[in-house]
Amino acid sequence: MKRIRFSSLMLVVGLLFIYLPMLILVIYSFNASKLVTVWGGWSIKWYVGLLDNSQLMGSVLRSLEIACYTAVAAVALGTLAAFVLTRITHFKGRTLFGGLVTAPLVMPEVITGLSLLLLFVAMAQMIGWPQERGIVTIWIAHTTFCAAYVAVVVSARLRELDLSIEEAAMDLGARPWKVFFLITIPMIAPSLAAGGMMSFALSLDDLVLASFVSGPGSTTLPMEVFSAVRLGVKPEINAVASLILLAVSIVTFMVWFFSRRAEEARKKAIQQAIEESAADSWKQPDVRRAPAPGAA
Repeated sequence: MKRIRFSSLMLVVGLLFIYLPMLILVIYSFNASKLVTVWGGWSIKWYVGLLDNSQLMGSVLRSLEIACYTAVAAVALGTLAAFVLTRITHFKGRTLFGGLVTAPLVMPEVITGLSLLLLFVAMAQMIGWPQERGIVTIWIAHTTFCAAYVAVVVSARLRELDLSIEEAAMDLGARPWKVFFLITIPMIAPSLAAGGMMSFALSLDDLVLASFVSGPGSTTLPMEVFSAVRLGVKPEINAVASLILLAVSIVTFMVWFFSRRAEEARKKAIQQAIEESAADSWKQPDVRRAPAPGAA
């Protein structure tokens, strides 16, 4: 009993440590006072005032746009990299390729941001692109390190798959690309959703890389918040953060819900196929014990 109580206490402490700051943030977003540290009653005027703050809302929409682009690109590139690492086991430079894929995980963001900045400057001088840094350069920078997270998540799932399913499909005449899209992708769909959500959150939260590769008119939400809190936390920041928490929570729940339903449907289909196969095997007559025609 003591062990159960101690573990429950540690669970509660851990949850409070993680989610209590978020709860306080949401509560103070309804604070009527202009001073963040002074409670002045309940009010929704800061949420209404967001509609008039075009600069802040512009940075929010810009960050959401970049995060969506980053999630799509990171899932595509990360999945291809994970497939190469897990399915193509023998080729020259495989170890180097694996190290290059996972390098952004351990590389300091300052170094990554500086190297990308120098790359974009050199490209602008050599080929004339990009003429100015903005949403595209931020998207490229975010994709470079988010794809590494997706590759790690998807490769772990690919290693757990039963290769006999893919081999059986190819034995029946399916081409490799058809096996990949119709069999492999559905089986790793939960990992793709998890990698996409992780990339979305990392892109939405990034400050360092965006500070290096952004330009005029491409300020993201973390950059806007960081600039604002240097002069003191404004109530509008709490309101924006609360709305983002709500949006991310809803999207996360939807991804979890539909992934769970898809996984349950897949398991149910497999179980049904096994039962039907077993039933058919019981219905088949035993040819070895059947009497020969004309036997006495």
